[in-house]
Amino acid sequence: MNAPASAPAQKPCDSHGILVQCRPGFEPDAGRELEQRALAARLGGKLESRSNSGFVIFRFNTPEARDGVQRKLDLARLVFSRQGFHLVAQLGQLPEKDRLTPLLDAAQQCGTRFSALLPETPDTNEGKERSGFLRRFVPLFEKALGEAGLLQADAPHLPRLHLFFSSATECALGLSQGSEGSSWPMGIPRLRFPKDAPSRSTLKLAEAFIALLTPEEQKSTLRAGLQAVDLGASPGGWTWQLVSRGMRVSCIDNGPMAPQVHATGLIEHLRVDGFTWKPRKTVEWMVCDMIEQPARIAPLMAEWIIGNRCRRSIFNLKLPMKQRHAELERCIGLIDAKMKAVGIKYTLRIKHLYHDREEVTCYLARR
Repeated sequence: MNAPASAPAQKPCDSHGILVQCRPGFEPDAGRELEQRALAARLGGKLESRSNSGFVIFRFNTPEARDGVQRKLDLARLVFSRQGFHLVAQLGQLPEKDRLTPLLDAAQQCGTRFSALLPETPDTNEGKERSGFLRRFVPLFEKALGEAGLLQADAPHLPRLHLFFSSATECALGLSQGSEGSSWPMGIPRLRFPKDAPSRSTLKLAEAFIALLTPEEQKSTLRAGLQAVDLGASPGGWTWQLVSRGMRVSCIDNGPMAPQVHATGLIEHLRVDGFTWKPRKTVEWMVCDMIEQPARIAPLMAEWIIGNRCRRSIFNLKLPMKQRHAELERCIGLIDAKMKAVGIKYTLRIKHLYHDREEVTCYLARR
């Protein structure tokens, strides 16, 4: 607690592995993806995973320089990971009466200051039971980090410190740069359900905008007056996110639209087939939450970009409960094949969002 306020002089500690957090039940998908990416980056190690634990670890055979791992493995591109960090220490049998001292000692051994503290637990019922402890503990730990000269909130180039309590007495310490993981603890955004929105699916698109778009993209493409299309729009949860930003939306669905969406005066509801309808001119956005086989949706989304029907799209791929990772790889291949066939360079970002269930959410645009 009385460490000097000057920056630690020792070299920043190495990474012993990568820990990623996911929705409970998705450990096989998160693990398979993480293992494939790590081995493709020539990082030798072994996967550690437990069913419904909400996290997986790829543990390196030998400690790796953290900056080298950052160059080889882009954690931000992992689809099934909500949050990821470089594992630098694991503490077990923490004393219930004083968890602060051993955790502060471990943080000091990292040899670096931190730009932020991210307190985390698995997104399980057991993890949620520790939320009360974290509310009490985190202010004390932040104060201790500050007194030790380890916390510098105005320096975003510094790594963030993750405290991941896998149980009441076990904690993993990890480091990540702001570009590597979510800015929200556990990768869970704090979004408020809009009072007049017609369905909770509206939060899915709200999260997609902030998770899949850069701040600059949000500012330039989510503006009043732009034209958009919502395929599979009923009852209007996704349309609500667009009209609330002042966009005019063509809603394509045989089902009804909620009265409050109609009341905005910004929609045109067309009861036509979303697979065959085309806009008369290019729109800025096409969003799609149709309940359909992902292998049908993926090429349709590519066709909208190739045909210049829209400049950018956000859509869901409803994955099967088994072989989710394999089906996603198949859909990526379908999009890539169509784009390469006509020589179009494109951006594709995919994430299993907090508000997703069995689906993943994708952003596709011309580059």
